[in-house]
Amino acid sequence: MTEIARFVSTLRSGQPIETAPDGSSVEPLVRSDTGSMAHFTLNARDISVAVSHKTVDELWFFLSGEGEMWLRQGELEEIIPLLPDVSISIPASTHFQFRNTTDEPLTAVGVTIPPWPGDDEAETVDGPWNPSV
Repeated sequence: MTEIARFVSTLRSGQPIETAPDGSSVEPLVRSDTGSMAHFTLNARDISVAVSHKTVDELWFFLSGEGEMWLRQGELEEIIPLLPDVSISIPASTHFQFRNTTDEPLTAVGVTIPPWPGDDEAETVDGPWNPSV
């Protein structure tokens, strides 16, 4: 018997539904067996908690606002300026933290591969900035 593919769609409500382990507001979007997507918001001048993910890779695409993202994996460390249309890959085990440097919300869409397994996935780590969320 051939299994028929299942199509899933979602409509973003525009309202944060959860708080991510890093302290940003998150609205889960569509999810499949191989990945999940969410919309993230970091409010004006906020600084996230620095975290590392145990098993998932993430791909982020910034939609609005301005800020910075710190990434560290072993000896490799970088701070990337965040602007609309910037995209970033965050491999599993990478330490990362982001901050909003303006009075406008910093927003992004993130894809997690494999799908986000739950809050136990993220571990708090030391980052360069004092978190405000």
